[in-house]
Amino acid sequence: MSSYRAPLSDMRFVLFDVLGAQSLLARLGFEDATRDVVDAVLEEGARFTETVLAPLNRIGDEAGCSYDQASGAVTTPPGFRQAYSQYVEGGWAGLVSPVQFGGQGLPHAAGVPLKEMIDAANLAWGNFPLLSHGATEALLHHGEPWQQEAFLKPIVEGRWTGTMCLTEPHCGTDLGLLKTRAVPQPDDSHAITGTKIFITAGEHDFTENIVHLVLARLPDAPAGSKGISLFIVPKIKVDRSGAMGERNAVRCGALEHKMGIHGSATCVMNFDDAQGWLIGEPNKGLMAMFTMMNTARLAVGLQGLGLSDRAYQNALRYARERLQMRSLSGARFPDKPADPIIVHPDVRRMLLTQKALVEGGRALGYHAASLVDIISHGEDADECAQADALLGFVTPIVKACLTEWGVECTYHALQCFGGHGYIAEHGMEQLARDARITTLYEGTTGIQALDLVGRKIMQLQGAGLRVFLRMIEEFCAANEGNAAVAEFIAPLRASAAEWQQLTMTIGQRAVANAEEVGAAAYDYLFYSGYVALAYWWARSVAAADGSSHPQGFKDAKRETARFYFARLLPRTLAHKAAIESGVGPLLGLDAGHFDA
Repeated sequence: MSSYRAPLSDMRFVLFDVLGAQSLLARLGFEDATRDVVDAVLEEGARFTETVLAPLNRIGDEAGCSYDQASGAVTTPPGFRQAYSQYVEGGWAGLVSPVQFGGQGLPHAAGVPLKEMIDAANLAWGNFPLLSHGATEALLHHGEPWQQEAFLKPIVEGRWTGTMCLTEPHCGTDLGLLKTRAVPQPDDSHAITGTKIFITAGEHDFTENIVHLVLARLPDAPAGSKGISLFIVPKIKVDRSGAMGERNAVRCGALEHKMGIHGSATCVMNFDDAQGWLIGEPNKGLMAMFTMMNTARLAVGLQGLGLSDRAYQNALRYARERLQMRSLSGARFPDKPADPIIVHPDVRRMLLTQKALVEGGRALGYHAASLVDIISHGEDADECAQADALLGFVTPIVKACLTEWGVECTYHALQCFGGHGYIAEHGMEQLARDARITTLYEGTTGIQALDLVGRKIMQLQGAGLRVFLRMIEEFCAANEGNAAVAEFIAPLRASAAEWQQLTMTIGQRAVANAEEVGAAAYDYLFYSGYVALAYWWARSVAAADGSSHPQGFKDAKRETARFYFARLLPRTLAHKAAIESGVGPLLGLDAGHFDA
């Protein structure tokens, strides 16, 4: 069975040494988020995830959720509901939510390590409170005061959970095709009718009520995506005073049968003239939906990070214990019948790849969370605007790269176990199955790539990229004479310059042929991800060198950075070549000749 220990040492290093969270949060006015408080959150979060959630991970995979066709009820795996009760009692549900709605008001930078721990310990369980955070953000930014009082407070307290109901059987990413309708009623509510699929935590036994945020069309709505509105549809009806009434006409019609995250309820939801309340302006639902979606995309990126770290921990343990053959240069452990497999270069390659992607990805993901805090609490308008542009730019990178790297890391971990890797008792095959779906929900990798190039580069003229490039140049200039990072400055600068040039090339080609955007998107996304991680690795080495950490810790950071720059950053060469090849090789084959 796989095990999990929260990597508190590296979490603290990223927060306080790399990101300077202590001074940043003080400057943003988070007076209660002291170093001691954040440390306490980390310690208690580790205890909860290691002792309560992690032991349920395999149980959830084996038992799954059960569905009662007669009532539409969903029963979660043994122990899941009790774990949620402990989660709520511990105050975790409202950790980063506003105090005025029952939350603790801590910064997102303090909440993101908890999110990583939850996902590493038990991804399927973590999906139940996942979209409550997105619903909270949507209600905070778009809800009317009575809606915030009636719906937001119970969600923040954890008494209710939230969902996001977008996808329909005939439409996934192209929401302009959705058919769910909303008919106005005399009491200012709307009757919602339609079917939504792939709804995470659409039905469960954790809470007395579930608040669905549903995209639907008003009778006079314009065609396409410009005619979509967002509605609050609770499982149990709620009036304007917040009082609960009778059961609403919304029901789980089925559970999806999935390759992974079996303990997570992925539901088909049927709405049959269900009572719903408009949130935000009519026909402006996509704006409110993207508030939820962006929150969820960052959260799913952290799922990839959590799974990567758990896989790495177990692969490292196994590689130290498993005895197989001798080192090619002679016995390293002559007192043993064979050497542990960690002595072999190819096993080192897999372990170092995981370590480099996990620790670099942690800095990337945690920095994104700190940008949310700057945007919401910063007093300098220019700083907030730059943070907003940068967050928009890195969100598809965080979501896509951390989840795709999650697939890679769990694959490497499974390989380290050899034949034991696909045996269920060791837990690696579950991590690999669970990781695969993270690249799909909340927008596939291809959708993230199109968002990055089509919107963040073309439509927004690369505003976020300019902020990132400026960060890189400022770091390089500030560390010109720093011997600890001298070897990384030149390749980092060269990569940044090439990144800028490739972006200009894509933009120029797209003017002549719009298909160039789609042709370059995937490779540009990963090119961006690898350069971004190069920056965070250089910063990590500099931060470690200037810290009070033991020399072994500093050496480990430097050697892992050297591995990253030597072995992983060169992946950009292949992505660059693919980008420069243009759209021709992709569209040259006639669609009818694929089977020729």
